[in-house]
Amino acid sequence: MKFNIAIDGPSAAGKSTIADILAERLGYNHLDTGAMYRAVAYKALRDGTDLEDEEAIVEMIGGMDLVMNADGTVILEGEDVSEAIRTEEISMGASTVSKLQGCREALVAMQQKICEEGGYILDGRDIGTVVLKDAPVKIYMVASPEARAERRLKQNLEKGIESDYETILEDIIKRDYQDTHREHSPLRKADDAVEIDTSYMTIEEVVDAVLEIIREKTGE
Repeated sequence: MKFNIAIDGPSAAGKSTIADILAERLGYNHLDTGAMYRAVAYKALRDGTDLEDEEAIVEMIGGMDLVMNADGTVILEGEDVSEAIRTEEISMGASTVSKLQGCREALVAMQQKICEEGGYILDGRDIGTVVLKDAPVKIYMVASPEARAERRLKQNLEKGIESDYETILEDIIKRDYQDTHREHSPLRKADDAVEIDTSYMTIEEVVDAVLEIIREKTGE
């Protein structure tokens, strides 16, 4: 029987990359919960909805046609927004809407329903503490702000997104503060999560470390 795996950590710690690889190795599905918040922010900004208007955001989510495909693509109202939601503006917007309790409750309910039968790897900010409290494997990935800024810069440049290191670093530090100080479901390590500092690790080293933790926790 397949179980669920929770991966939490700050922005640009490598959670989605690792979750993608693990999902392929294990034959699981990867649900990028951060992309769901990004999609909400993207739609709100596109439609001119105030990111801090909780009532308006919750109403918007209620009528939103959002599809999270197994291949990682994000379809919002028939449009593939997989790349469009990865800008720094949307990243900060996602952090803003994620502070709204109503927004979190609506998306958490969606996430929990998707994962009812197991076999999912979820990454985000409150997976181990809120969304999948009973997950047998919980990982908390961290990395220095500088290492994360370098990774994000490299990713953006590879995608043709014009970026500069100092701006990205400033945004990451600002988002870290927002995520750890918000009133509802702040970013924190679950008591039973295993922490991995990925600052100086290769992707393969992180994957191997997580697979070892899975074996230790589940015997599989």
